Amino acid sequence: MRVRDLIGEAVAGVLARPVRSALTTLGTVLGITTLVVTLGVAATAGNQIVGRFDELVATAITVEVPGSTTGPPLVGWDAVERVTRLRGVESAAAVADAKEGADLSVRSTDLVDPTRVTAQTLTVLAATTGLPEAARGRMTQGRFYDAGHVGRGDRVAVIGEEAARMLGVTRLDRAPAIFIGKHAYTVIGILGDLRREKNLSTAVMVPPTVGRQFGLREVTRVLVNTSLGAAGLIAGQAPSALSPGNGDLLQVISPPSPTRARDGAQGDVDALFLILGLVSLVVGAVGIANVTLVTVMERVQEIGLRRALGAARRHIAAQFLLESTLVGLTGGVAGASLGVVAVVAVSAVKQWTPLLDVRLALAAPVAGALVGLLAGLYPALRAARMEPVDALR
Repeated sequence: MRVRDLIGEAVAGVLARPVRSALTTLGTVLGITTLVVTLGVAATAGNQIVGRFDELVATAITVEVPGSTTGPPLVGWDAVERVTRLRGVESAAAVADAKEGADLSVRSTDLVDPTRVTAQTLTVLAATTGLPEAARGRMTQGRFYDAGHVGRGDRVAVIGEEAARMLGVTRLDRAPAIFIGKHAYTVIGILGDLRREKNLSTAVMVPPTVGRQFGLREVTRVLVNTSLGAAGLIAGQAPSALSPGNGDLLQVISPPSPTRARDGAQGDVDALFLILGLVSLVVGAVGIANVTLVTVMERVQEIGLRRALGAARRHIAAQFLLESTLVGLTGGVAGASLGVVAVVAVSAVKQWTPLLDVRLALAAPVAGALVGLLAGLYPALRAARMEPVDALR
């Protein structure tokens, strides 16, 4: 049998029962569509994850400063100015949150009422004026203290939005005060919407000149935000800028490599969705195998007649293999097309940038044909093993 005749017989066999062939093809279409959609959406979502990682994490550096037992502090409060002059640094702030300032009793009134809980245990810390930008937050009310407050040693404080709720501070137009120990401090601002250092939402922040009263004399850590791609360079330069000659004593916590994070996130998402797509593809393969086997059983007389007229076993097997392969190929082409359209549609709805691999779109029809070939292998072998006498009987 010539290849041309074989293809003609296979196409005729597929088109002889168009409804059944369409329903059989539908299983492959759904499997390939699911595979293309899952991998395409996974790649697009992974790209969005990496973009957010780059924006929120890959630009954040923390420098831990150990306490000095003897001699001057390793990092002074004015060292932040030297860090901000480094190219690639967008904002920085020095923070002192020693144990002396942790868990202090803070009240919103100087009256002690035994029938009510008027005091809250909050963390008091000292920080430089650039803390809101370094913590990636904003002042929801009021303002942050400035260099004038620091220089004069004004008794002012900024509280986190959760601390404000706990203390009952809802408005600042009447200059409310909070009491830390026996002294009152005017609340001039509320810090909220923190994307970094979320623990500041339950803290009380005071100028460094005021923080000495609570033992907050030395800088314990420095928060640095960099431009995208500058974190590695700044991580190496920041210790020397903060403490010339003693930079090796500082511990820098820098984000992992964006490339490694991108590959890790992409790999995890791809692996998850690839499993789901393969499961759908297996379901389509089972459908093709089932329908092809039913077709073989219905065409027993045709098989017996062909064998009686001289058709070899390989001719019978090749015909049914080609029919199942054509069904899989058709489903692969249709599934790849629907999958690409679905990925673009999802990306448009989510306002994402669609990320499509051309190799995936080209390999999907091949995968469909391969699935059809494997699914039709057993039915084709069963048809080829039929004896002409048994088939005609």
